[in-house]
Amino acid sequence: MTSTARRGAVWTLLAWIAGVLFVLPVLWMVLTSLHSEQDAATNPPSPGAALTLQGYREFFGAGGGLSPWPPLLNSLTASVMSTLLVLVLAIPAAYALSIKPVRKWSDVLFFFLSTKMLPAVAALLPVYLIAEHLAMLDNIWLLVILYTSMNLPIAVWMMRSFLAEVPVEILEASAIDGARLPTTLLRIVAPVAMPGIAATALISFIFSWNELLFARVLTGVVAGTAPVFLTSFVTSQGLFLAKVCAAATCISLPVLIAGFAAQDKLVQGLSLGAVK
Repeated sequence: MTSTARRGAVWTLLAWIAGVLFVLPVLWMVLTSLHSEQDAATNPPSPGAALTLQGYREFFGAGGGLSPWPPLLNSLTASVMSTLLVLVLAIPAAYALSIKPVRKWSDVLFFFLSTKMLPAVAALLPVYLIAEHLAMLDNIWLLVILYTSMNLPIAVWMMRSFLAEVPVEILEASAIDGARLPTTLLRIVAPVAMPGIAATALISFIFSWNELLFARVLTGVVAGTAPVFLTSFVTSQGLFLAKVCAAATCISLPVLIAGFAAQDKLVQGLSLGAVK
């Protein structure tokens, strides 16, 4: 075996080890969700305990519990709507910063990045007071606006790097043919940069779906999201581990499904421009 082959085998082994280390906690969570509360609480844990779906039945409201469907629907609404708004705003902004660069475009990019330097908790009180003044507390559209503003800077940065790879010759040909900006964005730029758009949309969706801080403080009964609903399983009576793991597994499924469905576009988008 040559040195190159040995080096490749070592890197492959390290990649497998890293993958197993990342997946192992998720598999343990799924396994724990299939145990009874008594078996899940044993110390040390008993992986070979009898399996049951009681945790999932209780998560979906069996026995008079709260229904998870309103929080799941709220999370889906906030995540999908904010992701669509992010794409609508980020693609023209990235176009202006890459293909048709504005003056001092680097300062504009730094401004976008600087908005992410403020800790989210530092903006919590001002946002709460503004929402209270506008009578928008416990309103799902408040979360849509917040998630859009939170994900827009990173989306502009990502889309700018993706659109910078669009061949200029295609845009020049469309300009000669008389295509206007909306036509250029929809029919020329979007198909070429679709892997980047898919990657940006997926990351924005994940960030919105997993957000807890603002949703926990700014919502209540009506607009509570899935992560907020997950915290309701930690009660004064104790931590019901099997039920929490079942709820976490169900709440994680939409993100996992979206990731698997768009994994080819995600890999293409994240690696776009990495090799010249």
